Amino acid sequence: MPAPRPAALTLPTALLLATAPLMWAANAVVGRLVHALVAPVALNFLRWLLAFALLAPLAWRVLRPDSGLWPHWRRYALLGLLGIGSYNALQYLALQTSSPLNVTLVGSGTPIWMLAIGALFFGAPVSRRQLAGAAASIAGVLLVLSRGSWQELLALRLVPGDLYMVLATLAWALYSWLLVRTSEPAGIRGDWAAFLMGQLVFGLAWSGAFAGVEWSLGARGFVWGWPLVAALVFIAVGPAILAYRCWGLGVQRAGPVMGGFFINLTPLFAALLSAAFLGEVPKLYHALAFVLIVGGIVVSSRRA
Repeated sequence: MPAPRPAALTLPTALLLATAPLMWAANAVVGRLVHALVAPVALNFLRWLLAFALLAPLAWRVLRPDSGLWPHWRRYALLGLLGIGSYNALQYLALQTSSPLNVTLVGSGTPIWMLAIGALFFGAPVSRRQLAGAAASIAGVLLVLSRGSWQELLALRLVPGDLYMVLATLAWALYSWLLVRTSEPAGIRGDWAAFLMGQLVFGLAWSGAFAGVEWSLGARGFVWGWPLVAALVFIAVGPAILAYRCWGLGVQRAGPVMGGFFINLTPLFAALLSAAFLGEVPKLYHALAFVLIVGGIVVSSRRA
C-alpha cells in the first residue's frame, strides 16, 4: 500500500514540527547532566512512568476493556516499542559513552533514513528536491557540529554510544512512518492524549522490561535529590508529552520525510540553549547553519 500524500507545509505545521526538536535538544542536555545520577534505561522508564501518571486523568478511558485500542494492540505495541521503549533508551545509552556532539551528528542522518525506509518499505518516491534539501540540511548540521572548523569535525571518533544512536535513529524513522500508515480507531481518533496513551501503555511495558534487564546486569542505583527530580519532571512534560504530541500531529499533517528535515534543527537549538544557559555567545556559523537547515526544509517542501 503506497504511503498517503502529505499536505503542503503550513506555518502551524512547521511550528509543531519545530517544537519537537527544541524539546529534544533540551532532553539531550538534561540526559547528559544526570547520567551519573541514574542508569540510562531506568531514566527512560521513570520518565515514561511519570508521563503515564500525568496523562491518566486525560486519557484513562482508552484503558477500559471496551476501548478501541485493544483490537489494534499489535500496531500500538510496535509504536510503543520503537518510539517509547527503544528510541530514548538508546539515546540515553549513547550519552553514557559519547558526547552530545557525536550523538547529534549521528542523529543528523535522520532525513536520509526517512527517505530510505519510505522508499524501501512504504512505496514512497524520492524526489530530487528531497535529496537536495537533505544535502543542504545536513550541511547546516555539520557546520554547527564542526563549530565552523572542518578539522574539528574530521577529528571525531566513533564510540559504542554512536552505534546506539544509529539504532535509535533507525527506530525513530520507522516509528514516524508507522504513524501515517493507518487511521486511528474509534475513541482514539482526534484525541491526542488517547493516542499517546495507547502507545504509552505498551511502551511503558517495554521500557520496564528493558530496565529490568539493565538492573539484572548490575546497573547502578539512583542518586535521589532535587536535580534528578527536576530533570524527570522536565523530560516527562516537555520532551515526552509535549514533543510527542507536536511530532505526531505534525508528521500526520506533513508526512514523515518532511518531519525528518525538521529533526536537523536539534543541534541548532542545542547551540541556542547553550548560549542561553551556559553563556556561550552564538557565532557567525550558527547563522549560516540556520540558513542551510531552513533552506533544506523549504526546498524539500516545495512541490514540483
